[in-house]
Amino acid sequence: MIIINGSYGEGGGQVLRTSLTLSALLGKPVRLENIRARRRNPGLQAQHLTGVRAIAQICDAELAGADLGSLTLIFRPLSPPRAGEYSFDVAEARKGGSAGATSLVFQTMLLPLTLAPGLSCLTIRGGTHVAWSPPFHYLQHVYLPTLARMGLEASVEIEKWGWYPIGGGEMTALIGGRKESDLSGLDLVEQGELKCLWGISATSNLPAHVGQRQKKQAEETLWKHGFDPRIEMVDAPSPGQGTLVFLAAEYENAVAGFSALGERGKPAEKVAEEACREFVAYHQSGACLDQHLADQLILPLALAPGPSAFNTCEITQHLLTNVWVVEQFLDVKFEIEGEEGEKGSVRKRET
Repeated sequence: MIIINGSYGEGGGQVLRTSLTLSALLGKPVRLENIRARRRNPGLQAQHLTGVRAIAQICDAELAGADLGSLTLIFRPLSPPRAGEYSFDVAEARKGGSAGATSLVFQTMLLPLTLAPGLSCLTIRGGTHVAWSPPFHYLQHVYLPTLARMGLEASVEIEKWGWYPIGGGEMTALIGGRKESDLSGLDLVEQGELKCLWGISATSNLPAHVGQRQKKQAEETLWKHGFDPRIEMVDAPSPGQGTLVFLAAEYENAVAGFSALGERGKPAEKVAEEACREFVAYHQSGACLDQHLADQLILPLALAPGPSAFNTCEITQHLLTNVWVVEQFLDVKFEIEGEEGEKGSVRKRET
């Protein structure tokens, strides 16, 4: 049994998700201790528990400690992951519901189902655009298009948007089965010229002027920096209220995404400025990957045969932690150049 200290590095849910994915794929039991020990509310929360139960379902895993707030979990897969039709609702994991992130449940399931023979269809309900997780549009326009270059086949659609605190969103996914040998590494070290900068200013159940102000501020901020963005207003169907500015930057060799969420008391202009500021910093760095995609690619690149390399606008603790977790399970080595918080590069080699 592989034992993973969940308090290592950034000490959050990523340690859990990466460990579960690799345990399911390799058929190796894992014991996770000190789960999310560095978080304000440590232990398994609703979205983590949903991910645990979901991935256990596809590989008939035995579970111990799969309870809300649990700091220790034993996960013992009894069969290889099976493709199929699955449905999960984060709200079922906690009395009173939850806006836990659907994107994080999806990412936990993606690689095991990708490497299972056959087509899989997922329906996941919960928060589609919530803090501390990739928003749905990042999955659709940044994460999955980059994985497609590796040979992964998956697509996502959104039925309803889910915001904090009530959630209630719904996304669906189609995942095509592949063999590990079908995957290939990536060489992402040249950003190339910016081909297109577009975005959305989305609101749910709020006055129209909120979205309009977000759009206007984003456009004016980007114009001042010499960009010509195409930003669309979106009236997002949802049971709750929320706002989002999402920007997608398409370059010759990469795509990057940047987002900011509204909240009570936060001006619409500040929401727009946050997303724009993050994009401008990335663009000026000249790096190929934004900092979020960099850490999210570690696991799929570890599984793809052969070498890979990329540079990123920021080496984050999330990236360093994910590298550590992967290296506990697989005979791969990631060489990192650069300091945490600065631009850097990552190269994968077989050990």
